[in-house]
Amino acid sequence: MEFANLDFDRKNRTGFPEVIFCQGKMDDFLVDIYQKMYERDGCVFGTRATEHQYEIVKAVLPTATYDKVSRILKAKKPDYKEQELIGNVAVLTAGTADIPVAEEAAQTIEYFGSRATRVFDVGVSGIHRLLENVDTLNEANCVVAVAGMEGALASVVGGLVKAPVIAVPTSVGYGANMGGISALLTMINSCANGISVVNIDNGYGAGYIATQINRLAVH
Repeated sequence: MEFANLDFDRKNRTGFPEVIFCQGKMDDFLVDIYQKMYERDGCVFGTRATEHQYEIVKAVLPTATYDKVSRILKAKKPDYKEQELIGNVAVLTAGTADIPVAEEAAQTIEYFGSRATRVFDVGVSGIHRLLENVDTLNEANCVVAVAGMEGALASVVGGLVKAPVIAVPTSVGYGANMGGISALLTMINSCANGISVVNIDNGYGAGYIATQINRLAVH
């Protein structure tokens, strides 16, 4: 394509197909990319999409679906065969305002063929809610902890579970949260072991890494 070099060999090299980052793309470019990948692979997965982008893609690919919470835009052929989900990744949030980022992670995990167990609204301000779910978390091969404000959830989880923890700071919070920087710094400076940190609001990145870990645990 004149404006894009689609990487159709990526799944052969890495085990993961190319995913479209929709935010900021021109309308015509986005539609052409979706059409090309749809024709070639039978299924397209895009993140950070808007409702407008959904409408223009759906106009040419009627099977397109859009999730307003995660902002994920998918299109798949009617005969596309879904993968059987394997293993288990726990995806948890500190609060309900963190759910959009967590859903981006969970749906990424499921798109790539792993099972996601959602545990939402278990932040440290009501830590009993988290403690009630420790057994569920310990059944997972990996835990994705999504939190804004001061981002303490990941540290607490890291001290409770045996699986690796992927911390996702979100931009949720008042002024001194600084758009997620305070949560990011808390997570990077955690004294708990077994925690890795992705970028602010990067649910997709967390879901990708969690899937890699889950595949290794299963196989």
